[in-house]
Amino acid sequence: MAQSTANTQDLVPIEEIRNDTVILRGGKILKVLMVDGVNFSLKSEEEQNIITYAYQNFLNGLDFPIQIVVHSRKINIEKYLDELGVRQKEEPTPLLQNQIGEYREFVRSFVKDNAVMEKSFFVVVPFSGSVISKSAATGVLGNIFPFFGSRKSTKDAATTQKEEEFTEHVSQLDQRVNQVVAGLESVGLEVMPLTTQSLVELFYNFYNPETVEKKGAQMNTQ
Repeated sequence: MAQSTANTQDLVPIEEIRNDTVILRGGKILKVLMVDGVNFSLKSEEEQNIITYAYQNFLNGLDFPIQIVVHSRKINIEKYLDELGVRQKEEPTPLLQNQIGEYREFVRSFVKDNAVMEKSFFVVVPFSGSVISKSAATGVLGNIFPFFGSRKSTKDAATTQKEEEFTEHVSQLDQRVNQVVAGLESVGLEVMPLTTQSLVELFYNFYNPETVEKKGAQMNTQ
């Protein structure tokens, strides 16, 4: 008996991304914040204490869970090497041509033996609500009124109710996001909520790391 194999999409918990919001299967929604890092070890002892206390107060002030994600990705430097090659050819001075060529080969050999990694920091803010799924909404109400010729209007009403609930839940999620942003900024960190396009690129990068490394793609946060 042939065994059915799972579709790749079945392994991805994301149902939809819209309104700068990630919608997971089951109705849970979340927003993602990109956060700039800070070199803690270069701070003075007084500055380290201030950051530590501010971060502690930020965490103690939360009454909902958050997820902190550190994403490491290998940087593709082929484009940078190509730019150096063009600069080397355009340079009229032979001495500078040789210096650019030597530097280009140094970078190439160094990266060959030592992968250059880029770290990105994200904070995921979730919200769980009783969002009615499309199938559940139309199915339940459709069973209540199956013989009254109102299937279309019932379906439209269910869709409207689902959108109203989604809007309400996003509004409550935004309140959480604002609290997290204010807390992180009090620590001295820069925070950027990701837009719909940025979220699509982010999750594409997560699920296609080899393709991203070959292309040297970067995420647009605007």
